[in-house]
Amino acid sequence: MDSAFIELLRRQLKLDPAVEITADSSLRDLGMDSMRSIELLFAVEDTYDITLPDDELNDTTFGTPGNLWRAVHAQLPGEPVTS
Repeated sequence: MDSAFIELLRRQLKLDPAVEITADSSLRDLGMDSMRSIELLFAVEDTYDITLPDDELNDTTFGTPGNLWRAVHAQLPGEPVTS
């Protein structure tokens, strides 16, 4: 995960700077709900100029920052697609 991604999560989830965000943090525990997940999806796609595939739009992908970053990273130009 890069620092811009962490800051994007922090802004979208309206988190205090003191709250630690790790790859394994539960996005639900950090305040993610269904409306915020949609807002986060749009923000991620706009920020990174990508479109997440439909099969990545699930609870597992949006379960932790690490899972979401892996899905984002796989869509970045020049990045190898991993299954």
